Amino acid sequence: MTQDTEQNLPLAAEFPATDEAAWRKLVDAALKGSDFDKRLVSRTYDGLRVDPLYPRAHGAALVAGRTAAPWQVMARVDHPGSAEANKQALIDLENGATGLGLVFAGSVGAYGYGLDGSQETIARALDGIYLDAGIALELDLGPQHKDAGTNLAASLKARGVALDKTQIRFGYDPLGAMARNGAAPLPWPQLGKMFADMVAGLRAQGFTGPFAAADGRSVHAAGGSEAQELAFVIANAVEYLRLSSDAGMALDEARKLIFFRLAADADEFLTIAKFRALRKLWARIEQASGLTPQPAFVSAETAWRMMTARDPYVNMLRATIAVTAAGVAGADAVSVLPFTLAIGLPDAFARRVARNLQLILLEESNLYRVADPAAGSGGIEALTSELAQAAWTLFQEIEAAGGAGGAIPQGLLQKKIAATRATRQAAIAKRKDALTGASDYPNLGEAPVKVLDVARVSVPPLPATFEALPAMRLAEPFEALRDKSDAILAKTGVRPKVFLANLGKLSEFTARATYAKNFYEAGGIEAETNDGFKDQAALLAAFKASGAKLACLCSSDKVYESQAADAAMALTAAGAEVHLAGRPGDHEAAWRQAGVKTFIYMGCDVLSTLQAAHDRLGAQ
Repeated sequence: MTQDTEQNLPLAAEFPATDEAAWRKLVDAALKGSDFDKRLVSRTYDGLRVDPLYPRAHGAALVAGRTAAPWQVMARVDHPGSAEANKQALIDLENGATGLGLVFAGSVGAYGYGLDGSQETIARALDGIYLDAGIALELDLGPQHKDAGTNLAASLKARGVALDKTQIRFGYDPLGAMARNGAAPLPWPQLGKMFADMVAGLRAQGFTGPFAAADGRSVHAAGGSEAQELAFVIANAVEYLRLSSDAGMALDEARKLIFFRLAADADEFLTIAKFRALRKLWARIEQASGLTPQPAFVSAETAWRMMTARDPYVNMLRATIAVTAAGVAGADAVSVLPFTLAIGLPDAFARRVARNLQLILLEESNLYRVADPAAGSGGIEALTSELAQAAWTLFQEIEAAGGAGGAIPQGLLQKKIAATRATRQAAIAKRKDALTGASDYPNLGEAPVKVLDVARVSVPPLPATFEALPAMRLAEPFEALRDKSDAILAKTGVRPKVFLANLGKLSEFTARATYAKNFYEAGGIEAETNDGFKDQAALLAAFKASGAKLACLCSSDKVYESQAADAAMALTAAGAEVHLAGRPGDHEAAWRQAGVKTFIYMGCDVLSTLQAAHDRLGAQ
C-alpha cells in the first residue's frame, strides 16, 4: 500500500501522521528512565535482536514457494495395529485430509508409536486407499525399519498401482538418523552409496519421488535453535545433492529428489521467518550450483517439544498458531500432532481436531489465498534475513568440517544444540519461557482426557558412538513434579501442601498470594488460600489446622517491613518451613535470621525451588 493510497482512505485520514521518533519519545516517557533495550528488546536463542517496532520493508520481494493454493492436510498413520491404522486413515481421508503421513516405529516423528515396516503391515494399513488418485503419502522412516520404502514399493506394485501417478515422499534421511541416534551402521561413504542405490532402484520402478528428506525435526525436538535447524537441513540436503551428482545425475534432476521437513511451533513470527529463510537458503544453494532456483517442497509438522501432557487442551492453541505460521510461510504440507499425543495414542476426537483445525484455517480463514503474505513486514523480513545469515554461517562450518557426512560423527552441530538446549531449559526453569498449564496457570483439578488403550512401541535404541540428539518436551520437568504429587494423592488422599500466610489487607497480599499459588501448584504443591487474618494468633491457628508443613508469607513490601520477621519466627516455631513471596532486597539477612528459608520471585529458579520443596515435604 502506498502513502498516497493511505491518505485516500477515510479511516486513515482521521489519524495524524506519526513517525518512529514521536513513538520513541512516548515510549521513553512511559519507561521513566528504564533502559529501552532491557525492557523492550528481546533476543532469540540464536542471539538475534527482536525490536518492538519495525518500519515497513519497502521493495521486499516475495519468497517463492507454495502458490496461492491449499497446502496438503496430512493425517498421521501411526497406530501400531495395521487394521486400526487403516480405519483411522480412511476416516481422515473421508473427512478432509488430502494426504497421509505413514509413521514407522523408531522414526523421528514416531513419539512412541508407529507401524512396523513389513510389506504385509503396509499393505493392510493402505488397503482401500487409492494412492494414484491424488492422495499424497509421506513416509517417516527410522533405521529400525529402513526397508519400509522398498516394501511399500513392492506392495503397490502387487496391487497394480500406476507408480508414476503417485505422490509419494519416501523420506529417506540417513544423515538425520545418524545425528538423532548418535550412531551409523557404516561409514558415511558406504552408507551414502547404499542410499543412492536404493533411490536409483525406486526410480527405475517408476516412482518420481522425492526420495530424500532433509529433516530438521530432530534438531528442534532436541532443543536446538532456528538457525541450527536450518543449517542442519541445508547441509544434509547439499550432501544428498552431491550423492546424486556423483552417481552421474544432472543437478537439475537431483534437486527434485529432495524435500524438506521442518518443525512449526507456537512462536509464530520465528516460525514464519524460519520457513521463509529455508527457501532463501536453498535458492542460494541452487544459484551456487549453476541452477535457476525453483521452489522446493517443504513439509511442516507441529512441534513435539512444545506439547504438554498437563492441560493438554492448550495444545490445540499451540497447534493453531504453528499451523497458521507454517501456512502463512508457504508450507506445502502440514501435519498436526493431535493434542493428546504426549499422554497416549490419540483417539478419534483428538484426530478430528487435528484435521479440522487445518480445514478451518484453509476454508474459513482462507490462509492459503495469498502467496507469502508476510512479504514486506519489517519484523518478518528482518528475522528472515538474520536467520538465513546465521544459518549460512553454521552451514559453512559444517562444510569446512567435511560436509554433513563428516561433521555429524564429529558432533560439531550436536554440541552447539546441546548448549542451546541447556540455555532453553534454564529459561523454562525460571519461567522466562512460559508453558501455559504446566509451568504457568496450572490446574490441579483438571479432568483426564481420553486416549486409546494402546501400549507404546518398544524400539531398542542403537548404541551411540558419537553425540546424539535426544528428543524432549519442554514441560517434562514440571510434569514430573505433578506426577509425584498425583502419586502422593493416590497413596495418602492429600497432595503436598503450602499454606499461604497472607499478611495485612486483601489489597496488600492478593497479588503475591496469586503469584505464590501459581508458583507452587506448577509443581503439584496445593496452595491453601485464605482472606487474611486479624492477628498472628489467627494466622498460627489456621496454619496448624491446615496440616501443611510449608508456609509462604504473602503481602506488600510495606507490610513485610513491619510484620515479616515476627511472622516468620512464629511460623518457624510452629514447625513450618517458611518461604516469602518477593525479593528480599536489604532485608534478606534479617529475614533469614528470622526463619525464612527461601524467597520466590519473578526470575528465580522455580523448578529447583519446587524440587527442593518436594524433597523437604517428602521427608516429613
